[in-house]
Amino acid sequence: MEVLVLEITHNHQGQDEVLYPVMLRNSSELLLVDCGYAGSLPMLQKAAASYGILLDNLTGILITHHDIDHMGGLQELKAAFPKAKVYASALEEPYISGRKKSLRLQQAEALYHTVPDEQRAWARQFQESLKVVQPVAVDVVLTENEVPASWGDIHIILTPGHMPGHISVYLPQSKTLIAADAVVAAQEELDLANPNYTLDLPQAVKSVKKLQQLELERIICYHGGVVDGAIHEKLDKLLATYKPTQTPAPEDKPQDLSSPVCYAHLKEFREGFEME
Repeated sequence: MEVLVLEITHNHQGQDEVLYPVMLRNSSELLLVDCGYAGSLPMLQKAAASYGILLDNLTGILITHHDIDHMGGLQELKAAFPKAKVYASALEEPYISGRKKSLRLQQAEALYHTVPDEQRAWARQFQESLKVVQPVAVDVVLTENEVPASWGDIHIILTPGHMPGHISVYLPQSKTLIAADAVVAAQEELDLANPNYTLDLPQAVKSVKKLQQLELERIICYHGGVVDGAIHEKLDKLLATYKPTQTPAPEDKPQDLSSPVCYAHLKEFREGFEME
């Protein structure tokens, strides 16, 4: 698969955000990994055209998780290119399809009472923006062990934490990781995406440790773009900033991440880690 990094800039709630969706291309497939906010279609078309690519040839859209900046533009893409299949993980599928309420919206509502008064207008606006994200049916559920044969040597890596069903994409031939929000980049360094709002911080750290086991020469971060060289050293540095201070109690059963109650305990998740 040929890896083509797109760059689009979207103004969301008064702030410009630079995002890096990725296109994967071979002789039979043209895949888009994540698609930006609603209204991103013209920007995606322009970015693809810089590689001589028409989105009319799009065969699939892979959504790594259901945050608004990753799937907000999905409905307009699917309407424009109805033959393109939508791919996602099993845990993300009900949120992308609209069968379950967005976990990010549940979190925002549960934490609203903790927001300072001067930020509450922004917080309400954020909630409203999440409520209007258009659901889209997922055509194919992806697992770590199986992807369409036409994709070739592509691996789906389950990287929960930021969201419970978050996935990343690994291309072993080029030793490239499309991280989505498993990690973000800033000034050639790596970090977790919005750790204050990561739904399960300890699990996000475990996912980074999982990524350490891969042969990596390049990471493409949805926020921050391409990071080349010394990847494992940068992952080590990231992990050194999140040191466990206590051993979590063994769980008798999986945590119900669909319940708003777990977001009220977000601070408790973070208290088990010491950030330097």
